[in-house]
Amino acid sequence: MLWEAFASLLLGLALAWYATRKLPARLPSRHVVLATGPVGALFGAFLTRSALGPGHGPVVLLGAVVIGAVVLSLLLRPVHRIRRSAAV
Repeated sequence: MLWEAFASLLLGLALAWYATRKLPARLPSRHVVLATGPVGALFGAFLTRSALGPGHGPVVLLGAVVIGAVVLSLLLRPVHRIRRSAAV
């Protein structure tokens, strides 16, 4: 269980680092992203392990990556903001 938590923490950190490299303009502060990725991955590992039980290590790590990516996607901002004129 401890190795799953540590591995999911590292996977979440790697996912957050990759997101900051690929989408720097669409994400908030780098510190926020680097903190959110591991927290999302730990939550994903906890949720997956709670649902499946012990003995499913690779699936727990897959769940950690998926939930971590979902949590990071919530931080994304739109590419173009729609500006509407007040005199429409």
